[in-house]
Amino acid sequence: MASVAHPVPQAGTRSTDSTVTVVAVPGSAHTRVRIAGEVDLDSAGHLRATLMRVLATSPGRAGLALDMSAVTFCDSIGLNTLLRLRLQALDEGRTLTITDASPQVARLLEVTGSAGLFTP
Repeated sequence: MASVAHPVPQAGTRSTDSTVTVVAVPGSAHTRVRIAGEVDLDSAGHLRATLMRVLATSPGRAGLALDMSAVTFCDSIGLNTLLRLRLQALDEGRTLTITDASPQVARLLEVTGSAGLFTP
């Protein structure tokens, strides 16, 4: 799979592809990240690259707080993307939490038993 460079979202700006939008707002305790759209095979690479850049540029040791309330679809590839990002965050002494989830995302986390991994 080819690697594509994506701009780092700055406060109040967006990073989008055809199916997913990411908006990051840095804060002192964590960077709030709102994700909207579909998280699947087509968008997972873009999402991962964008979230890795946001994590890398978060101030101090701030983690990421994901608002996924506007995610309309997330499959196992999307979940795998989040799990890998969580491991990266932990390796850096940071956190990755899901502060709000759409019913579809909440159901995916519940069925897979992974909800507790993203709890603040």
